[in-house]
Amino acid sequence: MTNTPKADSANKRARSVAVESKAAPNPSAAPEPSAALEPSAALESSAALESSVALGLWPLAGITTVGVMPKDVEETINAAIESGITTFDSAYSYGYEGESDRMIGRHLQSDRDRFRIIGKVGQRWTNRRQRIIDGSNAQLSADAEQTLKRMRIESLDLLMLHSPDPNVPLEESTIALCKLHQRGLCREIGVCNVDAKQLQQFSLIAEQASVPVGALQCPLNLLQRDSLTELLPTAETRNIRVHVFWTLMKGLFAGRIRRDHQFAAGDSRPNYEVYQGRTRERAHRIIDALHLLSHEAGLTVAQLSIGWALSQPGVEHALVGARRPEQVKEVAAARRLNADTLSRVDEIVRDAQGQA
Repeated sequence: MTNTPKADSANKRARSVAVESKAAPNPSAAPEPSAALEPSAALESSAALESSVALGLWPLAGITTVGVMPKDVEETINAAIESGITTFDSAYSYGYEGESDRMIGRHLQSDRDRFRIIGKVGQRWTNRRQRIIDGSNAQLSADAEQTLKRMRIESLDLLMLHSPDPNVPLEESTIALCKLHQRGLCREIGVCNVDAKQLQQFSLIAEQASVPVGALQCPLNLLQRDSLTELLPTAETRNIRVHVFWTLMKGLFAGRIRRDHQFAAGDSRPNYEVYQGRTRERAHRIIDALHLLSHEAGLTVAQLSIGWALSQPGVEHALVGARRPEQVKEVAAARRLNADTLSRVDEIVRDAQGQA
């Protein structure tokens, strides 16, 4: 899931947390990704049969991720399928020329019913490669039709409004998606990057049109927890499933980015607040504690971070990006945590919040 104005504001509101300062354990000493593919006692046993992770295709589109090659794309998607991932998250704006839609479309031709495909409209790129938001009826309709052509399929499982357009009433955008559903272009509709009031409005309009609202997408990770306060409870009240993104905060909570890591030129991550100053240090202190827990739980830091997010009420999927096969194999093995492990992770966060 890519950065949006609403999600970016959530990043700025992220709570400051820290844990007792300790020397950072060597990430290479944590459980290897392959070891975590076996069911762990730290996982909720009822969730062990299928992956709750959806592969987010934004990193593979190559806009903000440096050095992605076509070979990486194919190998990563193949690894996701082999690892049990069946839900893929794309968007009209994932790639300047629809790269994300096209790359997943190549995997849908022989076995469409096996996969659940999420598409998003409402954001697009200009000829000068500037991203804009356009929630008008005409543009949403045109972009949804183009998405299906790119993927070479007849309908999406879930079509989402990528973000509300400040210049277009949310009602107009919602009605536009309802019409696309009524035309058979999608099975369900959904919305991303909204607050609780907007979610309520979106779902009520869809309900009046007898159109099912399948899901909400919002940010959630160990540092960014605002959605737990009002947004997720609203989704639960409206019987709307929740898909969370930034569970690893673009790789930080995978536990392998060290304090002295130097990002490549063109990498967008240093622009995010969580990668800067005191907030970056707080994140690393939490990661230090997760490294210690990972040895006991038999899970990697990434699996603990994703598992915590999956364990929150109403969360159906964690949308996680990857650019290499070994990354996707690791995250695909993440599941909801059992009660004891979840309590341990929550304790880490509570202890962090109690520090000055």
